[in-house]
Amino acid sequence: MNIPARVAAALPLLASPLVPSSSLSLQSFCSLISHHRVSKLGLVPTVQSRRLRRCVAEKMAWSAEKCDAGVETELGVVRPATGAHTEEAVEALRAGKVIAVPTDTLYGFACDACSLEAVNRIYEIKGRKHTSPLAICVGDVPDLKRFAATEHLPHGLLENLLPGPVTLVLNRGESSILEKSLNPGLDSIGVRVPDCNFIRDIARRLGSALALTSANLSGQPSSVSIKDFENLWEHCAYVYNGGVLPSGRAGSTVVDLTRLGKYKILRPGSAREETVAILEMHSLEEEGAAA
Repeated sequence: MNIPARVAAALPLLASPLVPSSSLSLQSFCSLISHHRVSKLGLVPTVQSRRLRRCVAEKMAWSAEKCDAGVETELGVVRPATGAHTEEAVEALRAGKVIAVPTDTLYGFACDACSLEAVNRIYEIKGRKHTSPLAICVGDVPDLKRFAATEHLPHGLLENLLPGPVTLVLNRGESSILEKSLNPGLDSIGVRVPDCNFIRDIARRLGSALALTSANLSGQPSSVSIKDFENLWEHCAYVYNGGVLPSGRAGSTVVDLTRLGKYKILRPGSAREETVAILEMHSLEEEGAAA
């Protein structure tokens, strides 16, 4: 069973003499993980903790059901989203190709964010206007500072939000290594660190950021399985199958953090309540809210 990085961080709990690991059930394990995370944030176990516990259980079930064999069809090349295929994906990205990958929310099209040709290819595949910006995905939270300004954020905020189903809109800043050709004319960039080992490992090995957007035609429903965008497989070097994703079609929660001490929810997505709780715990105020 593949355990997400954030879940693995809580494994020391199992060493406690109060927890008989040999008889620990999945439900009890998820309860421990949820309680640990909520306690870390200084929040009391409430409805939020129950949602986090349910989310962990769903992701474990999803991870356990991943397919084990690749398939080459007339529609495209399908591979399982496993570590055995990470290097293959990286090679495709370095060659300027587009791949389809699962995340912790939806399936997405990804390419090297520093390849203008590949970025343009994503816009062509989706039938999307170039005025609609793309987000980027990195492997780990510390990588964010290479691409966006984070020094104005409260200490610990990024680590509490990420990895997870959240897109943070940040200023690029003077030190960003992003190509100016990505989202030209915009001083901000949406950044993600999904709670999904496969795409994060790809980003790590690529050594750059991935340009990332939902795997669907522009204006059409988002994809929670590879069948949902079967008509677009032919445009991808590889389609990586992670099974049916459990989060629904709401996508990530998008929050603007470009202003000091303020936040603004741009899209509620799948984790609005949890995200707002973390933001306000760090003393951020909602932009435009009454004093």
